[in-house]
Amino acid sequence: MGRRILIADDEPNIVISLEYLMKREGFEVSIAEDGEQAVAMIRADPPDLVILDVMMPRRNGFEVCQEIKSDPKLQSVRILMLTAKGRETEVTKGLAMGADAYVTKPFSTKELVERVRAMLADA
Repeated sequence: MGRRILIADDEPNIVISLEYLMKREGFEVSIAEDGEQAVAMIRADPPDLVILDVMMPRRNGFEVCQEIKSDPKLQSVRILMLTAKGRETEVTKGLAMGADAYVTKPFSTKELVERVRAMLADA
């Protein structure tokens, strides 16, 4: 069985390109369009990794990350924050809340795939 990735982002163009990219690399992909849906999906069937946007409706990525990482049953879920919010304070906040990696948009697809592979190899 392939590694499972949840993409949590409300921007359809980003979701389409990430979904294509991750499926092409052999990952099973699910999509959450907002923070509430992301938390529900992670709790119902924890993926190996979550690609998480910060700016989403209903709950932002920081809140989702903090909730997932504070639950002992979900601490093995790897979180990669992928966001346009790239100021040092946001990167620090994301990592402090438990994100395993923080990538800013625009991003290199090659580097993103390498980062995802490395994160899943460590898990």
